[in-house]
Amino acid sequence: MTYRLAKAVLVTGTEYGAVLLDERRGRYFSLNATGFFVLETLLDGDADLAAERVAERFAVPVETARDDVGRLIGTLAERGLLVTPREGRK
Repeated sequence: MTYRLAKAVLVTGTEYGAVLLDERRGRYFSLNATGFFVLETLLDGDADLAAERVAERFAVPVETARDDVGRLIGTLAERGLLVTPREGRK
């Protein structure tokens, strides 16, 4: 199951991570490089893949990576920036 950005959300990579613009609300959000790495992986795969890649890249236990990825997904979804697979079925 993959994730996608909400329709009105634009993302631009920067040297420090990424900036997301929610055009509906006229609000900007920033992600550090790790957050952007997770977002890119979520958009190409799923949460498990993102956690595995984070664990590999940053040499952290996969359980820690899963928790961190889950928190980022929750935050982005809560702010209306990320559409989760469950929401995509509506």
